[in-house]
Amino acid sequence: MKLFTSILLCLMSVSSHAETTNTPDFSGVYNCVGDDAHEGKYTGTVTMRLKPEHSKASYASYDFKLEVPEYGTYLGHAAAYGHHVAMHFALQDQTTKDYGTGIAEMKKNIKGQWGFHKFYFEPEFKGGNTGVEDCVIQ
Repeated sequence: MKLFTSILLCLMSVSSHAETTNTPDFSGVYNCVGDDAHEGKYTGTVTMRLKPEHSKASYASYDFKLEVPEYGTYLGHAAAYGHHVAMHFALQDQTTKDYGTGIAEMKKNIKGQWGFHKFYFEPEFKGGNTGVEDCVIQ
């Protein structure tokens, strides 16, 4: 019986360790260039920070911040599955209704740096809006 209990405890320990995230960590600061359907071309900086306590197996959770000069700071969060990342963001000035959701695929460039191409949708900003962003880690 002691042997069975020892084996069971060992298996449970291995199982709980296997629940940690096994997806790459995309944390970092990214330089971005974007093209917004209403506002036109812009530059910005995205900061992503992994939340390991809310990440598991192929799923990862992040704090997300986009800073765009002359527009402001957009705070949000991101959820990743493998290399696909959904991002929610909202301008701190909520009166503008400048918030939305993006979807991106993470890839390494020829220099080995993480980057992503993001499409986003903003349902209420100026009657609805879309845009794209290309970002590379610093």
